[in-house]
Amino acid sequence: MSRISVSATAAMVMEAEKLRGQGQSLVDFGAGEPDFATPEHIKQAAVAALAANFTKYTATGGIAPLKDAICQTHARDFQSDYTREECLVTVGGKHALFNVISALVDHGDEVILPVPYWVSFQDQITYAGGVPVLVATDEARDFLLTPEMVAAKVTPRTRMVILNSPSNPSGAVFPAATFRGILELCRERGIWLLSDECYSKFVYEGGPYSVAGEPGAKEHVVIAGSLSKTYAMTGWRLGYALAPKPIIQQMLNLQSHSTSNPTSFVQKAGVVALTGSQEPVAAMLAEYRKRRAAIVAGLRAIPGISCVMPAGAFYAYPNLSRLLKPGCATPLEFSTRLLREAGVVTVPGEAFGTQAHIRLSYATSLENIEAGLERLRDFVAKL
Repeated sequence: MSRISVSATAAMVMEAEKLRGQGQSLVDFGAGEPDFATPEHIKQAAVAALAANFTKYTATGGIAPLKDAICQTHARDFQSDYTREECLVTVGGKHALFNVISALVDHGDEVILPVPYWVSFQDQITYAGGVPVLVATDEARDFLLTPEMVAAKVTPRTRMVILNSPSNPSGAVFPAATFRGILELCRERGIWLLSDECYSKFVYEGGPYSVAGEPGAKEHVVIAGSLSKTYAMTGWRLGYALAPKPIIQQMLNLQSHSTSNPTSFVQKAGVVALTGSQEPVAAMLAEYRKRRAAIVAGLRAIPGISCVMPAGAFYAYPNLSRLLKPGCATPLEFSTRLLREAGVVTVPGEAFGTQAHIRLSYATSLENIEAGLERLRDFVAKL
């Protein structure tokens, strides 16, 4: 347990709640969740399941209709070819990732991880006894990486490469050519490629893509997905993994001794989310596009801050290096002071493996974005 620490995003939420409880007015750019309500047809599916007393245990790995819906939806969107036996339903996407890493990473195994990385990847790897091997990316390349950058980190101990696209926190979207090159590398070296597709429906340019749709990808790829962001279902806790049957079986064994099945009536709602109208998803993406333009323009207008335009997800990841100085020398100090002095919640870049950034979620209203940017401008002017 000493290998891991509390999620930095959770820590900022706790600090914000403390201040909110003291009556302080806050603008929250910290939470990585949509501010939209869960679509009504999804909520009504859960209500109907409750009314029908669908509240008992289900199969540990999820009900068959939900597995089928996941496989069929993934095939429709990404041209993949998974069967029910190659699907595991989990208690959120984070649970899927935890199960995958626990099942595949042994003590001393190396896992290649691009930086910046989502907060839980490094802790999940070290919890399993693995060794994170970091690949630095930067603004000059829009936080993208190349197969060559990954290949340079491969050793005989390399077990897995983790790619998160669109990326939390940077918003980077890796091109299909990058995935193909890394997939070929994994084939050649006998390495697993774990693709986190949590934000796959929130891409601003180009069509949907999954490496699982590439010919012959199944033998070397594990997909982790989530309904949380796509359908504004963060609190419902519903995710999934797609992988070869032997890997799914090992993950199922682990899940049978941890959470058992995902919540029964939530699974019924999940079927409707995947098979019902997708108009709410398109509406959210359209609104995020407006918010992205507003927050990036606002950040770039503040002296000392630069910001890459995110290509996906709903996060801005500005660089503060020109603002950091004694008394506010790190992103953590900057975020902490910004919260306490200006009432703006952000997440410091240390949580994601960088030393000059903060993350702002624009999954909030345009009014909140403008109010938060104004507070940030005033705070920076006083540094």
